[in-house]
Amino acid sequence: MKLSLGPVQYYWHRETIFEFYQTMAETPVDIVYLGEVVCSRRRELRHSDWLDIAHMLRDAGKEVVLSTMVLLESTSDVADMHKIVRETEFLIEAGDMGAVHNLALQRPFVAGAQLNLFNPDALAWMASLGATRWVMPLEMRASDLAVLQESRPAGLQTEVFAYGRMPLAFSARCFTARHYNLPKDDCGFRCIEHADGQLLKSREGEAFLTLNGIQTQSAKVHNLIADVPQLASLGVDILRISPQGLHTADIVAAFDAARKTNTPQANAVAALRPFMPADACNGYWHGRPGMELVEPTLTAA
Repeated sequence: MKLSLGPVQYYWHRETIFEFYQTMAETPVDIVYLGEVVCSRRRELRHSDWLDIAHMLRDAGKEVVLSTMVLLESTSDVADMHKIVRETEFLIEAGDMGAVHNLALQRPFVAGAQLNLFNPDALAWMASLGATRWVMPLEMRASDLAVLQESRPAGLQTEVFAYGRMPLAFSARCFTARHYNLPKDDCGFRCIEHADGQLLKSREGEAFLTLNGIQTQSAKVHNLIADVPQLASLGVDILRISPQGLHTADIVAAFDAARKTNTPQANAVAALRPFMPADACNGYWHGRPGMELVEPTLTAA
């Protein structure tokens, strides 16, 4: 299996982003997704800056994919999407059906997780449009993926979101701006103060969700490191790691080690805990509530 690094979900300073990808160029990650996928107001980097990073990573031996935004709210958002899909130098990840429409039957592309491909017919249709890779929806169970893998079109790679806070929803409203009692169009870019999003707790004080601008994420960190042997047995081609403010290189190293063994590691999640911004969960993968953590079942030697 290959390891991919998903696009940065958060709003980081320009220098932080450049330094981050310089570090990632030296890790064993195989594929790197680049671009702003959450909010069009986040403009620390220009399109040319992303291309500079793409060239640097490609020179370091990485496969580079340019990602489009999930929620397009204005004509300028659509124009930015068109600019990305016109880049023929790199593979494109389509975040919404507008991007798919522009790429369909024109060139290969990656079908992003937010396209919600849940059944064999949808998967076959997307492949017929030119998708050469699809990213499994976050809520899909392992048993459901097994069914799709049996009927997967030839030449279509399967990628699974294996680590990171899960992007659950996108909204026209900016929840971070609302938290600070600011209008969305004059938000002061306050989300740049939260490198891993802003935790939202219930009235009982329990972690509930993470606010990230217009994006709502899980409070816990989706972590399938203990499930890597099962992912391999299902024929998954790529495991995606979502960047976080600190310790991403350590997370990549741990998954790199995990993909080289066929035995579930009982302490895999615990070993990663010092590098995680919150507790782990993997419930969706096991057909349970997403916030639950199902421990691996170990067989006797």
